[in-house]
Amino acid sequence: MNTISWFLLILVLLLSLALGWICWRYLSLRRSTDNYARAIRRAAEGSLSPVDLPADIENLTNLSGSVRTLIQTFDLQILALDAERTRLEATLTQITDGVLIADPDGRIQMTNPAADKLFGEGKTLIGKSVSVALRHHQLIETWRKCQQSGEVQSDSVEVPFTRKFLQLIAIPDQHAGGAILLIHDLTRLRRLETVRRDFISNVSHELRTPLASLKALTETLQEGALEDPPAAHRFLGRIQTEVDALTQMATELLELSRIESGQVPLDLKPISPASLLSSAADRMRTQAERAGLTLKVDYSGDMPLIRADLPRLEQVLVNLIHNAVKFTPPGGEVTLSALPDGQFVRFLVQDTGPGIPADDLPRIFERFYRVDRSRSGGGTGLGLSIARHLVEAHGGKIWAESREGDGSTFCFTIPIH
Repeated sequence: MNTISWFLLILVLLLSLALGWICWRYLSLRRSTDNYARAIRRAAEGSLSPVDLPADIENLTNLSGSVRTLIQTFDLQILALDAERTRLEATLTQITDGVLIADPDGRIQMTNPAADKLFGEGKTLIGKSVSVALRHHQLIETWRKCQQSGEVQSDSVEVPFTRKFLQLIAIPDQHAGGAILLIHDLTRLRRLETVRRDFISNVSHELRTPLASLKALTETLQEGALEDPPAAHRFLGRIQTEVDALTQMATELLELSRIESGQVPLDLKPISPASLLSSAADRMRTQAERAGLTLKVDYSGDMPLIRADLPRLEQVLVNLIHNAVKFTPPGGEVTLSALPDGQFVRFLVQDTGPGIPADDLPRIFERFYRVDRSRSGGGTGLGLSIARHLVEAHGGKIWAESREGDGSTFCFTIPIH
């Protein structure tokens, strides 16, 4: 009986050990398979973190190696895709034209800063529909034609809400099924073309009067005026005046062209505003006195030095003083002054002339623009335009303040040194 009891006890212990080993084996297998499942899910989700895959169970060792290889392959592919996307984004950032990449549903998947600036006011367009981003029926229609035909489409439109002239080229994406939209801003080119046409028109108009006058004067001389010495002398003097006007126009046109094209280098040095005002006033004082005007320099207090090209900035002041002298009646005054203005020094040329109509103020710095041609007193209409370009080349700005019948004040700013 005692032997049977010991036998049963040993049997129970063996069964318990066997059951415990089976449970441990099951749990180990469960943990391993759970780890594999988690690793595969993380790899599928694009995780690049290393995963600990146990290989302690003999019949899962091969599976463990296969899963590790799979995850490493996924990791390498994801790294390659990320690197390719980074290169693409860097390339798009450097492109000055706008670029939109849309999926087959018309959702924007990628843009560049130029496109965000044109259509998104600086905010990203990713995730928006192409129709919402383009906001112009002709541009939207061009994109839709590309989607439907699978062919490159192009169109140019003027967008009213931005006042820009844009060219859209829609290229079908044969691989992804969407479209690549290239947007070229033609606004500056169109404006330059408009300026060119206006310039040719203005030059033709300005040349017509002196050339017609020269023709009439020479014909008069040919018809017998040469035989009358006093008349011939008078006509030759008028011819000389017209030739001088044409010479001045040609000189100023050449000067303006060189300034606009950046062919006039500036020799920037520290300059005293007081010495600049005095130098310009000395050059124009005789002309002002001949016109019966008083030319004053109103300067007081310490003023910071400015960083400027002295001859060029003196040219600006001379042009403004000449303009003031030309339009101010005898007995009037022209006053030069300067005052601190933040990081700039503001220069002022004030006159007691008839003033400038409000409608003319925005245009007085345009080439050939004259407020009243009937009393222009000669001149080419280029002096103020030259002054504007020289001031802007110094990093400043120029403007005019006036009320009709109450004189005018021309102001410009130059950065301090």
